[in-house]
Amino acid sequence: MKAYLRVLDDEEKLPNENPSVGIILCKKADKACVEYVLQDYLKPMGVTTYQNNLAKKLNELLPPKEDLKNLIHSSEDDTEKLKM
Repeated sequence: MKAYLRVLDDEEKLPNENPSVGIILCKKADKACVEYVLQDYLKPMGVTTYQNNLAKKLNELLPPKEDLKNLIHSSEDDTEKLKM
């Protein structure tokens, strides 16, 4: 991560932008492993856990799966008709 952020800041970051921030998402990691891996990292950081409720929220906001499939297929049919 450190190397990636360094290259990103050197090669892509614009002069008016703040330094890049890296986010590492882990499905499972114990405290000892995290402490060992990050022990020599000198920049400020935060380590936290959270519950991912995104899938549930998306299911509440999006139309049913079948409606989305039908929409995609009808769009494909419309595109085919335009080609003719």
